[in-house]
This record gives sequence, structure tokens and C-alpha cells, in this order.
Amino acid sequence: MSLPRISVITAVYNAKDTISDSLDSVMAQTGVDIELIIVNGASDDGTSELLESRRGDFSVYLNEPDNGIYDALNKGVSRASGDVVGFLHADDVYASTQVLARIAAAFADPSVDAVYGDLTYIGRNSEKVIRYWQAGDFSERQLMHGWMPPHPTFYVRREVYERFGTFDTSFRIAADYDCMLRFLGQAKIKCAYIPDVLVKMRVGGASNRSLSNIIRKTAEDYRALKGNGVGGVKALLWKNLSKLPQFIKRDGA
Repeated sequence: MSLPRISVITAVYNAKDTISDSLDSVMAQTGVDIELIIVNGASDDGTSELLESRRGDFSVYLNEPDNGIYDALNKGVSRASGDVVGFLHADDVYASTQVLARIAAAFADPSVDAVYGDLTYIGRNSEKVIRYWQAGDFSERQLMHGWMPPHPTFYVRREVYERFGTFDTSFRIAADYDCMLRFLGQAKIKCAYIPDVLVKMRVGGASNRSLSNIIRKTAEDYRALKGNGVGGVKALLWKNLSKLPQFIKRDGA
């Protein structure tokens, strides 16, 4: 069975305390061909020097100012040569050494365009699980009710980005949601679900860092829903309410 090559893109800016964990997590993956792409937004806290010292660990390295995380991710996608593209943020790590091999195996089915799984939020300085995002199976009805897969676990064939576009940088916080709605709602790509935690994400992301960001994200989520013809206020309400059970601890989490 021929497995696809996976391009993993990490956008980083001033993350010297966490980027090594992310890199180590990629280096530990087994049984899969990986192209690691680092897009550094000209960090000035020591991250750039750390990355230079580990230059042999990644295939592509770009170090220049950008216009935000989605601009950085677009730069990474444009330089990807793998069959499949995914993202590992500078604060995040894979849940095991077999994550990318499992994703690659799911893509062995040529009809599958995207693969996703579950995600846990952990503390900034601990492995304590704060939130467990159990994605569940995809359906168009679920999408209309505010469902979405965890974007850090969402891996897509590169040709999907080529056909349907990358991140719309007019969104500052919700371009990932807009992109997934475009792929799943408009393009109706076929996706497969891996019912297991694939990524551990540290808390403190941009979308919930402040009240103003929460308000902005809500407005952008609504624009993404309407713009992709998926739903409106009701879908937005269900999207936010659906997060509440994620804070209830699961067995083994």
C-alpha cells in the first residue's frame, strides 16, 4: 500500500518556549514520509536563533515578516509538495508517535479528501486536560448546526487547496472555519474521521485571548456561515453551545 507524503506546516512567531516541543513531536512520528515546513514571522525573542540551530530538522524554512497567522499558513501551503497538507501550531504537539501514520493510512483510500480526529486542550505548563473536543462523524446536517472538526487535526489533500483556495486573510481569527466550511459545505469534499485524540493544544489561543477577540470571532464566524451558505444565527448559537460538554472530563483524558 502506497502511503501519501504529508506536508506539516508550522507558523511561528515568538514561541521560543514551546516550538522545540512541537518540532520534537514531528521528529518522533514514525512510519510516514513527512515534509516539515516552518514559516517564521521574523521572531525577535530567540525563536529565530533556536530554529537556525535546528535547521536540519525541516525541509523548508521561511523567515520574514507576515500579515498574521493565516498569511503565514498560506505561504506554507504554497510551498508544500506533499500529497496531503496539515498544520501543527507552535504551541501544539501530536498525541502519539503514530498520529501521522494513521492519517496517511486513512488517505490510502483515494476517495478520501480530508481526515480529522479529536483534540484536547491542555494547560500552558502541564499535561492537564482542560477541554476534550470529541469531533464525531461528519454530516451536512451537523454542519448546518454549527459542527466543525478541530482544525489542528484537519488534514487535506493538497489538490483541494489548489482547487478551492486557501485561507481568506480578510478574516483575522476565523479564516480556518471559513476554509473548512468552503471545503465541506460548498465543495462537499469527502472526509474520514479517526475517533481518537490526534493533537494536544495548549490553551491561550488568539480567538479567546480577550473579550474583543471573542466578539470579533463571533462576528467572523457568522460571516463565514453566511458567506458559505451553511447557516446563520441558529448555527452560530449551536456552535457555541456545543463547546460546553467539551469541558466535562472524559475517561482516559
